[in-house]
Amino acid sequence: MGKSLKGKELGTGITQRKEGKYSAKFTSKSGKRVEKYFEKLSEAKRWLEEAKYKDAHENIGSSTSMTVDAWFHYWITEIKGKTVRRNTIKGYSNSYEHHIKDGIGTMIISEVKPMHCQNILNIMDRKGYASSSMNQVRICIYHLFSSAEENGIIPSNPVRRSVKCSKKTEKKTRVLTLEEQEKFLEAAKETRYYAPYLFLLHTGLRAGEMIGLQWEDIDFPNRMIQVRHSMEYDSSNNKFILGEPKSKSGYRKIPMTQVVYELLLEIWNNRKKQKICVMEFSEYVFLNRNGKPNKNCAYDISLKRICKNAGIPKISMHTLRHTFATRCIESGMKPKTLQKILGHANISITMDLYVHVTEEEKEKEMKRLEEIYQMK
Repeated sequence: MGKSLKGKELGTGITQRKEGKYSAKFTSKSGKRVEKYFEKLSEAKRWLEEAKYKDAHENIGSSTSMTVDAWFHYWITEIKGKTVRRNTIKGYSNSYEHHIKDGIGTMIISEVKPMHCQNILNIMDRKGYASSSMNQVRICIYHLFSSAEENGIIPSNPVRRSVKCSKKTEKKTRVLTLEEQEKFLEAAKETRYYAPYLFLLHTGLRAGEMIGLQWEDIDFPNRMIQVRHSMEYDSSNNKFILGEPKSKSGYRKIPMTQVVYELLLEIWNNRKKQKICVMEFSEYVFLNRNGKPNKNCAYDISLKRICKNAGIPKISMHTLRHTFATRCIESGMKPKTLQKILGHANISITMDLYVHVTEEEKEKEMKRLEEIYQMK
């Protein structure tokens, strides 16, 4: 176990040299000693893990001894890692680490059968996971083995039609009523998060899109917002990662309401007076008092506190987006228009919102009818 110059444990294979650089080394399968130097400890750890893995799985094409673990790591880094967005990689990795790995990770890939894949979903079902969560895991398993089949690693994909997720009644997505929305915003005024929450309730942006919004995306003369980025905090690397929107449909222009126009103008004018400025983030719209973007978790923690003070059930960041969509539907906005504003890739996603809202509207209309009958 290596140590730093201050005596801190650094992990097996890593030491710190007198000049401050970190040495990462291991012995390969062939018995050769491999060593490399780095300025940062995180870089040394990452290289060591990747180098050891690569050395251990050089013969990735052999299905007689290759485990599902080995194929997944190759697939996610060398195949998917080169072609899909970072959030997709994150989703696949979470599905594998939390649900798939324990079930079939150590199995030889060619020995995995449909029943093994079904068992993963059955375990999730018994633990009470929603159908949507189980479906995400099924998608991950399917693509994992489909790629193995395409590359000749296995003769056929074990995720057949018979491998299914149990159907459950999905919980309705929480939406703020107009009364709750007013209470929420009133309580939010007492915090430093009022501006971003108000912005989301009037634009419907995803949280990552709001965090990644830059001043070059704001067209004040034409009162238009251009969505071109999405940003989130990567805790493993201790930094913000700027990426693309969720899909091609995520690239869009959103007209400003008067509320949004005045809000952004106020932020722009106050920014000129702000004493603390971190050059790395100077072009971003929503920053905290330290001149940096707020982490995703900071917004979640604040939401919980605000809801408690407002006396309403707790909500998530997605609730604000869903609430915006509901207000748009209630105002009579056409489905295709709302789809463009929300950046939905498929109109069916937007129509699901319409069904949810119109069902509630039917109940309200029937109650009005009852009132009319009672007046006679």
